[in-house]
Amino acid sequence: MDGDGTPAGGLVRVLLADDHAAVRAGLRMVLDAAPDVHVVGEASDGAAAVTNARALRPDVVLMDVRMPGVDGIEATRQVVAEGLAEVLVLTTFDLDDAVFGALRAGAAGFLLKTATPDELLTAVRRVAAGDGALAPEVVRRVLDAAVAGRGEPRGETPDDVDRALAELTDREREVLAALGRGLSNAQIAQDLAISEATAKTHVSRVLGKLGVASRVQAALIARDRLGDGG
Repeated sequence: MDGDGTPAGGLVRVLLADDHAAVRAGLRMVLDAAPDVHVVGEASDGAAAVTNARALRPDVVLMDVRMPGVDGIEATRQVVAEGLAEVLVLTTFDLDDAVFGALRAGAAGFLLKTATPDELLTAVRRVAAGDGALAPEVVRRVLDAAVAGRGEPRGETPDDVDRALAELTDREREVLAALGRGLSNAQIAQDLAISEATAKTHVSRVLGKLGVASRVQAALIARDRLGDGG
């Protein structure tokens, strides 16, 4: 990564995965219009998304969750497990089990399909920089569903989460709270008066102790357990 958080070379390479050609065309038009973002390929189903991710090694896969054959959840799981790219999931406003599945699979961000071009570009850049992205509407719906018993931010029980939180140091709890506020590594570093490298180290330790695959999952735990006050 460069100092501003973008991938080396300053160009974010994106793979589009959606079974609707018109949707892919619209996304490509928005992304390719940005000087620092380039669409390197497309896929109309999850199997093709994984194959293309292996061949093209993009920085970000913009992944629809509902596709024929191998869906976006399984494709996300494979892409993340193989370390091929970060995954930014596209979803509708009406969240369902597909979103929880993508969350557990390690997606680095969630964006509504109704997002504006600026919101789309910001999310792609954040995910490429390793900072993750969460649409506020997605956060509220996921947490509401978890409270109602329709899902958990992570695949473990509340007691497991509480035990993991108890293992965090005071500094790590501060970092977790910062993740819950949606701060990037650079913003965490500034907020806590530490270096960005140290912030990244703390984030990695927090994810490890919580047993989650992405900072998105950690952010949901922070918002659910720590609230606004950290």
